[in-house]
Order: sequence, then C-alpha cells, then structure tokens
Amino acid sequence: MKVPPPRVAYFPDSFHEINGVAHTSRHFEAFARRRNLPFLCVRAGDRMPRVVTEGNLTTLELRRGFLSIGLDKDLTFDAGFARHLRRIVRALKAFRPDIIHITGPSENGMLAAILANHFSLPMAASWHTNVHEYAARRADWLLKLIPRNRKSAAEDGIERLALMGSAKFYSLARILFAPNPQLCALLEEEAHRPCYLMQRGVDTELFSPEKRIRDRDDHEFVLGFVGRLSIEKNVALLADVHRGLLARGFTNFRFLIVGQGAEEAWLRERLPGAEFTGVLRGEALARAYANMDLFVFPSHTDTFGNVVLEALASGVPAIVTRDGGPASIVRDGVTGCVSEDENFALAVEGILNCPEVHAAMRRAAREDALKASWDAVFERVYEGYAAVL
Repeated sequence: MKVPPPRVAYFPDSFHEINGVAHTSRHFEAFARRRNLPFLCVRAGDRMPRVVTEGNLTTLELRRGFLSIGLDKDLTFDAGFARHLRRIVRALKAFRPDIIHITGPSENGMLAAILANHFSLPMAASWHTNVHEYAARRADWLLKLIPRNRKSAAEDGIERLALMGSAKFYSLARILFAPNPQLCALLEEEAHRPCYLMQRGVDTELFSPEKRIRDRDDHEFVLGFVGRLSIEKNVALLADVHRGLLARGFTNFRFLIVGQGAEEAWLRERLPGAEFTGVLRGEALARAYANMDLFVFPSHTDTFGNVVLEALASGVPAIVTRDGGPASIVRDGVTGCVSEDENFALAVEGILNCPEVHAAMRRAAREDALKASWDAVFERVYEGYAAVL
C-alpha cells in the first residue's frame, strides 16, 4: 500500500525578496504545485491577509506592519507579527499538517516553532544564512572601538556566541537541512540533530549562454557580481580587484554589478566605468549573467551561492573564496577558481589572459549546471521528512 505524501506547513523567512531563502522558497512551492503535494506556505508579503487554495497547495500571506525593523534593503523583522497568530492557527487547523518546516529565527519562524510545540508536531528547520558570521561582520562598528591586538579574538567571540544562540534555536527541530556538507556537519555537532543536504537547483532554460547579446565591437571583459551590496558579502574586494588589475597593466575590463545595498555608493566611487543595474529579475537577469565573461563572488558567508550556480548555467566561470558553499559548487581550475582574497585579481587576470582556458571553463560551467535540478533537491527534502515521520 502506497504511503501518502506528508502534509507540509512551510514557514519561510522571506518569499518575495531577492535572496537565497526567498529563491529556494519560491521553487519549493512550485515543486509542490507540480507534484500536487499537500503543502501550506505561510509567509510575509504585501497582499491583504487571506488564504488561497489551488488544488493541494494553500498559501497564507500576511502583511508586515509599522513595527517592522529594517535589517537591510529588502529584509525586515516585524516585532508585531504575532497579531496574525489567530489567522495562522485557523489555517493550520484547517490544513492539518504532519510536519512544520521553518527556515530560520525570523518572526515567522519563531511563531511556527511555538505552534509546532503547541500542536505537538515535529519540526524541520533549514539553515540558509550563516547568522553567526553575519553577526561578526555587522559588529564592525563595535570592533573599531577595541584595540587592534584584541579585535580578532573579539570577532571570534561574537561569532561563537551567535552560533551557540542559533544552534540552540535549531535544536528545537527534529531534523535539520543545510546546503553544503561542511555546514551539515557543523549543525549536527552544535545542535545535536540529524542534518540532511538541501542544496539548490537552477533553471537552465532561463539561465543560458544563449541569452548573451553583446555588441560585436564590444571586446572588453565584463566582470560580474550579483547579490546584496552589503558588508557581509565582502563587496569591498571588488574594488581591490579593480585596483589590482590596473596595477598589473590590465585595463580592458569593466564591472557589471546587479543588486542593491548599503555599500552601493561606496562601490560607485571606487569602480569607475562600472554599470550598476539595481535589482534584476527573470529575462533581464538572465541576459545580465550571459553578458558577463567572469563572475567575481567574494563572499565568505554564503551557505550555498545561488548566484554562482546561475552564473555557471549561463556559461560564466566564477572566482569564489574558500569559505562557505560557493567553494563546493566551483571546480577549481575547471569551472573557475577557488581563491584567497589577496589572489582574486591574479586569478581573474590568469583566466582572461588565456582565451583557450576561458573557453573551456565556459563549456564546463554550463555542463555542470545542467546536472543540477530543483526536483532532485526537494525529493531529498521529502526523504528527510520520511525519516522523521
């Protein structure tokens, strides 16, 4: 006798924004719709609160209010989100979930954790953001007040405390998901819960080398970046790359920067000739990727790096750091380079000075991306649910 699929109530930190959690969440909902799986998605948004049901898919979108605190350009935390509690409870009772899945300690995730405990439902939690590393980088204003010889120890202390706090919250779940093996191992050690891989997929029809529309007379190398222009993304390294290339006599390049954030004005001053497009979506984003020659992603805090996989699908090799998820996506010397910060400019120059190597990397990048599938990602998530249920 075939076992029916579990009824999943999913509470993402974000859904409509431009970030990894939102990107994954939209694809998770789309997967449930394609498979006609019983799925309830409770999320924050701009619509008036209402429940919408299409087949086995139910959505409840709730507005954030005037008590919302801005965390970044497109990230907010609503301290008064509990006003929606009754509406959420009604939706849960009507849906009758077998498991509740959260994506982090947001206002939405905290309410979901409380309700999972109240209704004695098992909870799954997926880790999408290295909150502990973000905390250390966002505390830069405080670290400036500390003597230089103690700054490193203070930064490590802040990171450790943030990790301990996050692990305590995630230990409320019965099962964890993370986007790379190293993070899974860390969570199992810190939260003492089993952790399954929840990697990311890519739409290889949308993101494709065929979307490239460069003028034939345009022979400049386009170095691209896509993401939030914020301190935790280490975007200051883009300016270092610019200076490093000029110092080596390499002038035939320009930057294409897609995204927005607090560091945009700083970058505009230090990247003369760069094109800043703001946030792009859909076909416009796909064309931007395809028009790049090399993707430069200096973040140390990304747990996976959706944008890196999208670049590879577009036939664009990537330069990434050794920390975090992107290093597990890029095959060093094959689909790009995994480099130390101080060697980024050298890695860029090395690839762009060797047209044969660059061409081979472009082909290999596309081939690797074709092996990634969103369906395979979420099938593994449902295997994790089965282990709990």
